[in-house]
Amino acid sequence: MLQTVSSACLIGLDVVRVKVEVAITRGTPLIQIVGLAESAVREGRERIRAAAVQLGLHVPGLRITVNLAPADVRKHGAAFDLPIIVGILAAAGDVPGDRARRYAMLGELGLAGDVRPVRGVLPIALHFLGASDVDGLIVPAANLGEARPVRGLEVLGAATLEEVIGFLRGARPLPTPGDVARNVPGREGGPDEPDLRDVHGQERAKRALEIAAAGAHNLLLRGPPGAGKTMLARRLPSILPSMDLQECLEVTAIHSVAGRLPNGEVVTRRPFRSPHHTVSESGLVGGGAVPRPGEVSLAHRGVLFLDELPEFRRRALDVLRQPLEEGVVHIVRVRTAISFPARFTLVAAMNPCPCGLGAADGEESPCACHPAAVRRYVGRVSGPLLDRIDMHLDVPAVRWRDLKGRRDGKPSARVRARVTEARERAAGRLAGRANAEMGAREIAKACRLDALGEDRLRAAVERFGLSARAYHRILRVARTIADLAGRDRITPDDLAEAIQYRVPAGR
Repeated sequence: MLQTVSSACLIGLDVVRVKVEVAITRGTPLIQIVGLAESAVREGRERIRAAAVQLGLHVPGLRITVNLAPADVRKHGAAFDLPIIVGILAAAGDVPGDRARRYAMLGELGLAGDVRPVRGVLPIALHFLGASDVDGLIVPAANLGEARPVRGLEVLGAATLEEVIGFLRGARPLPTPGDVARNVPGREGGPDEPDLRDVHGQERAKRALEIAAAGAHNLLLRGPPGAGKTMLARRLPSILPSMDLQECLEVTAIHSVAGRLPNGEVVTRRPFRSPHHTVSESGLVGGGAVPRPGEVSLAHRGVLFLDELPEFRRRALDVLRQPLEEGVVHIVRVRTAISFPARFTLVAAMNPCPCGLGAADGEESPCACHPAAVRRYVGRVSGPLLDRIDMHLDVPAVRWRDLKGRRDGKPSARVRARVTEARERAAGRLAGRANAEMGAREIAKACRLDALGEDRLRAAVERFGLSARAYHRILRVARTIADLAGRDRITPDDLAEAIQYRVPAGR
């Protein structure tokens, strides 16, 4: 007898529908899985037999052939355990074949018959949305929360194989996402959430952080240890606008595919990723035998913080160039080409010299580093990468009067309100995008300067030898500064501030 059950597999973030075909024929008793199944899929045979024995189910002692179609797409992972055993039981007549055929399913089987969570439930559920030949999707109960935003598709959760069989026989219902309390898009906060008002002094750095948040601009913080660079970076997510539903779906899908979804819930807060400086190129941008998202994609719609920037491997840093320009990572292998979104805000921090005691802005310091050592240290970061960072800021050591002063800074909520308003102004011009994403034509239209502004920008470009990329990034930052002030046109003062962030004092 032939039985089919619908399932799916992931190639990057793309979903490929898989038809699990089961045929039971006379011959040597065995379960053979074909259709470019990798080892984790083939090992499912043993899990299926053990689970069936534990639940008292009968697996026919005949030749069982399982085909995963299309046969030219490699199948990875253990998510096919559930559709395979349901297909076998349906082919043997133990569960209604018509009902099994109308439900897509995925899940890994434990030896005791429990259904364990798998990766990529949200993108798979969205893929089956609107499919006319499928009535619903059965997933592991632990993955049910991430399917909460899906509307128009019956998504059901099962904790055990026994529950799935009972449902297909019509004996019991299965829970839906509405039966599980999960978070919904919005901003969550509490007394322990990092707040910008915790930062003493550093008013210029907080202003730069606000501009970076309003325009999604990349930011480099340069200063001695203890100046507050890490503290500032960790508070950037607290002043970013709340994610809308589409952004929540994008971020949740990436984390689900990477197997990094916290508690199986929808991600509603902007990610903050801070990889260690020993991270590899693949760990940073993604890759592997089965390509998965890297840190830049896990930071999508959020913040990627690289502390001690010169300590990262030069090759690892240089692979950031394409994501910073295009907002996407392309991973090409012999057999496949995969793209992961990577639209993040980069915040990098570094010391001014190897000992870290150097001072900016011409201040005296106890630094004894030789100028050649300082050049070697700074030279660990390539010029092309630095050129892609919109704002460069010197962060001086905190002064005593600021350190012992009252905690009276502006709270993140107040700054976030201004940032959100500026983002909305930009979104109205750019079809929902931020100023950092403007192209050359959009810059020419939205960043017109008066004669004084043109003179100031020309003088900066000629004096500091700025590249064409730096020229455009200055204009983007100036546009954001004007948006924060509620102005339609960029003033010479807006431009002067943007130039200061691109060329810190001391150069």
